Amino acid sequence: MRIQTLKISFILIHLCLSPWVGAVELQSIRLNQSPDQTQLVLRLSGPVKHQLFDLSNPARVVVDLEKTKLGVNKFPTGSGYIKKMRSGTPDKNTLRVVLDLTKSVKMRSYQRTPEEGSRHELVIELYTNSAGAKPVKTAAESLHGREVVIAIDAGHGGIDPGAIGSKGTREKDVVLAIAKRLQKSLSKHQGFRAVLVRDRDEYLLHRNRMGVARSKRADLFVSIHADAFTRSSAYGSTVYVLSERGASSEAAHWLAERENATDLMGGVSLGDKDDVLASVLLDLSQTATLDMSIEAGNHVVKQLGKVGRIRRDKVQYANFLVLTSPDIPSILVETAFISNPKEESRLNSPKSQQAWAAAISDGVVQYFHANPPLGSLIAERQTLERPREIAYTISRGDTLSGIADRFNVRLRSLRKVNNIRGDQIRVGQVIRIPGSSRS
Repeated sequence: MRIQTLKISFILIHLCLSPWVGAVELQSIRLNQSPDQTQLVLRLSGPVKHQLFDLSNPARVVVDLEKTKLGVNKFPTGSGYIKKMRSGTPDKNTLRVVLDLTKSVKMRSYQRTPEEGSRHELVIELYTNSAGAKPVKTAAESLHGREVVIAIDAGHGGIDPGAIGSKGTREKDVVLAIAKRLQKSLSKHQGFRAVLVRDRDEYLLHRNRMGVARSKRADLFVSIHADAFTRSSAYGSTVYVLSERGASSEAAHWLAERENATDLMGGVSLGDKDDVLASVLLDLSQTATLDMSIEAGNHVVKQLGKVGRIRRDKVQYANFLVLTSPDIPSILVETAFISNPKEESRLNSPKSQQAWAAAISDGVVQYFHANPPLGSLIAERQTLERPREIAYTISRGDTLSGIADRFNVRLRSLRKVNNIRGDQIRVGQVIRIPGSSRS
């Protein structure tokens, strides 16, 4: 009995002293090859600490895996930058994998976890300078989202000339010119389609203008105008959204017309709702629409401030009838004061017209990139191209700024997610690489 007890004790001591107790197992190895990159994927039974370094004469890459045992009998045949692979044990706690290379290359490594949709994997990528600099792009042909539609309304028109400057400039003419430039500017951005509410000198009722936007299923309504004031010294651009007073008046109008408001509410009929419920539904719709209008308007204000003078650095509120749709976010842009002789000259200048159009376009594009509509091409591209956070193990020669450049992230973001105050890192340290943040 005592002999048996001693045997059991000896076995337990042996197991405790064995370097492979609790070790991670290297379960499989696969090679992926592209014209400019070789990827080695080591599937493991768990996370592993590792070191990656290169040797020359001949060119080699060495991967040291701490507390890891070899669980494969055969290495894959070399391909790409790898001629062949072999393994060894430089010490009792380390499994070493050596890659004999065809040429000297750059290298990087990161780990995938089960939370990222795979098993524990250590990925080693070998690439040249040009290959490492190439960003991963998603082919536009594979995307099927809809375009974001912007309805551009050139104010006035036809029998309504709008304001008239001291030199005879008519508002209806210059705002149509700006609207056409805005359409071209927006159409240059993939995922956007701009439509003109009026493309010639014609008069449209205010509600008909919004009706055109609704028929085009517009995501945003932008009305272009030129301001006027009794004092000729007034100047600058202003962006307006609907005021609460205007919203209340419009709600009253649609409650009176609720039998015909099904399209307005996205297919939800108001005709069979009592007064209270119909009012609540309209209020909810208007509140959401107004919030989006304000945010889009503030993006446009910011961009207009870069190309000229603005009267207010935030959107203003007014009871413009053209802004009263409860279902489409809407802004009205007063580009300049036609009553100011200097600004009247700018309104007639193709260069200034293009500057205003480009600024409005930039603001609109920024807003929708920050708030992509569900099902849009912009939303789909952002989902597909958003890089996942990865784990990266520091290798010999790495610097924090070099890692930031390699993975196309901002240095301050790299410091922040890893709680690093300076630039000191150590070989073998695992850091988190956030998604790309550079434009």
